[in-house]
Amino acid sequence: MKKIALFFTSLLLISCGSDDASTSPIPEETMYFPPNGSAIWETKTVASLGWNQSQVQPLLDYLALKNTKSFMILHNGKIVMENYFNGHTANEPWYWASAGKTLTATVTGIAEQEGFLNCNNKVSDYLGTGWTSAPIAKENLITNKHLLTMTSGLNDALGDNVSPSNLQYVADAGTRWAYHNVYVKLQDVVAQATGQTWDNYFNTKLRDKIGMTGLWVQNAGLSVYWSNTRSMARFGLLSLNNGKWENNQIVSANYMQLATTTSQNINLAYGYLWWLNGKSNYRLPQTQFQFNGKIIPTAPDDLYCALGKNDQKIYVVPSRKLVIIRMGNAADDVNMALSDFDEVLWQKISALIN
Repeated sequence: MKKIALFFTSLLLISCGSDDASTSPIPEETMYFPPNGSAIWETKTVASLGWNQSQVQPLLDYLALKNTKSFMILHNGKIVMENYFNGHTANEPWYWASAGKTLTATVTGIAEQEGFLNCNNKVSDYLGTGWTSAPIAKENLITNKHLLTMTSGLNDALGDNVSPSNLQYVADAGTRWAYHNVYVKLQDVVAQATGQTWDNYFNTKLRDKIGMTGLWVQNAGLSVYWSNTRSMARFGLLSLNNGKWENNQIVSANYMQLATTTSQNINLAYGYLWWLNGKSNYRLPQTQFQFNGKIIPTAPDDLYCALGKNDQKIYVVPSRKLVIIRMGNAADDVNMALSDFDEVLWQKISALIN
């Protein structure tokens, strides 16, 4: 009889909509955004996430060994790890190198949504003809989207100089993928289209709206962004949240979707100046070889990343709500973007988070 009574009691609880915590769905945590103009940034612990605490120190030891200056992990916007190495400090700026290409891609998207430019229009609509030394008919094939996707068809073997004499035709735009600094011409396109300086438009439309600090430094024809680590993390958080900062859509979610998915059929692992994991093959800077497999086999398939010379990294993993930052000197040899360091670092990260 006691068992029968318990059975009917349980039925009654179910029919009355029992609010027992074991049957109630756990509310999803709202994505956190650190306040602008403040040093406040909420944290959470490795233990609270159920991660493997014993793997924290091996990760930190590896980072210190590999010439790292700073490392951060955000989960849903909150800081889980923030570490500085080799004398670097939280307020000290460091260069993004080519990881900053994604800043240019984002601001290009902002200018497009404000009606100043169209990514499908040819670059010469904004810069005039003669911005390359390619024949005019070939130059006019190059659109803003070709600059975003590294498919300009210009010669990538001539160095970083983007003066017209150094921008030479190799193939029709859209038919060849090659990692080339010519993407920086998008900054000139934005400036011409908006009637503002690149720095002013970038600062007002992106940097200041998400509480970043930092500045662009011109160096031998390169435009390189410098900031502290938290500013890089803020940009990663914007990307994780599909271009939205709190209630403000900085760049359209549709543009961010295009930017972080395969943008052409030559290098499947490349979006709009973002690198994409989980594809069946990929190409690397300074080569026309195609490699089979994922760019970082030990990382989640949905990871996309901003990669810069000497191992500047922004990793974004939507499925795990993660943003991971690494700044520093080259882990091993000098490299343009992807390196063996990514693979081993993700072995260490995976041991922590899984």
